[in-house]
Amino acid sequence: MSRFVLDASVALAWFVDKPQAPYALEIRRRLIAGARAVVPSLWHLEMANGFALAERRRAFTPTETHEYLAELESLLGTCIDTEVDVPSLRELVGSAIALRLSAYDAVYLSIAQRLALPLVTLDRDLQIAADTAGVPVIS
Repeated sequence: MSRFVLDASVALAWFVDKPQAPYALEIRRRLIAGARAVVPSLWHLEMANGFALAERRRAFTPTETHEYLAELESLLGTCIDTEVDVPSLRELVGSAIALRLSAYDAVYLSIAQRLALPLVTLDRDLQIAADTAGVPVIS
């Protein structure tokens, strides 16, 4: 596995989950070892929201938020690429309805399909939709 589409559920698990999911840790290890992830621009908003909520709920201290953001920025600079081509509204709505996904999750699936890449996610509904759509999910 050298390239894959990375769902925010996995990346947030690196920081928020206590204990961290072994699957999420394995994906992070692969990135550090040279794999590359592709994320939609939406991923940045999901990550920012996850960090803000974690600090607001006191799961992170302000110092931890700062440290975790630095770690994430390092990964963004070395092994996570942002896909800027946005699927059409019609495509997203169609996928969301047909596969019973949020439009947000449909973006990840669309990118995986368009780039012919496997998907990495902890989201069970997205895993099921990917399977239905014929998109491999790395397990």
